[in-house]
Amino acid sequence: MTDDWLTALAADPLALPLLFALVLGDAFLVVVPGEAAVTAFGALAVSTGAPPLPAVVAVAAVAAALGDASCYLVGRVVGLHRWGWMRTRRAQTAFAWAHARLDERTALVVFTARFIPFARLAVNLVAGASRLPAPRYLAVASCAALAWAAYQALLGAAVAAILPGGSGVAVIVSIVVAVGMGLGLDALIARTRRRSMER
Repeated sequence: MTDDWLTALAADPLALPLLFALVLGDAFLVVVPGEAAVTAFGALAVSTGAPPLPAVVAVAAVAAALGDASCYLVGRVVGLHRWGWMRTRRAQTAFAWAHARLDERTALVVFTARFIPFARLAVNLVAGASRLPAPRYLAVASCAALAWAAYQALLGAAVAAILPGGSGVAVIVSIVVAVGMGLGLDALIARTRRRSMER
């Protein structure tokens, strides 16, 4: 990644639509790098001046909220057993975990899951399948999407502001930090879940 290429990408009119597509795709496919994209664009906003940081946050938040709402709708229409991957042990464990907590602590579960890719998918599908009232759920999910987008973008912006070396260094380091934090949080949640199931 050269600084010139990243500067051109940041200034391209398709930069924000690309960000939107990556974040929206991340709602359905955990391999799509939605978090990393928001963090990278946050770094670009500071290191190159484009796209503007508020626009990065707004686009990411709208895409994340739309993705969560779409997964909620899939859960409501399709349920939790239609496709093969839904019937795997890992998926069913995640669905059971989400179902046990959503009714009592909707906001806490939705906000926490927004930062953990597979948990986010499970929570959104379970919310739809369990017929959690849409207005209540979508209001919380939208707030969580905004918080997530701001956090990811500001993380990249902070890295770019602290590190010397141009936009290339800022983007690479911000992506590494975002992915590392995501993996660490995912591992911590998985270990906590295993301990609670053993009791």
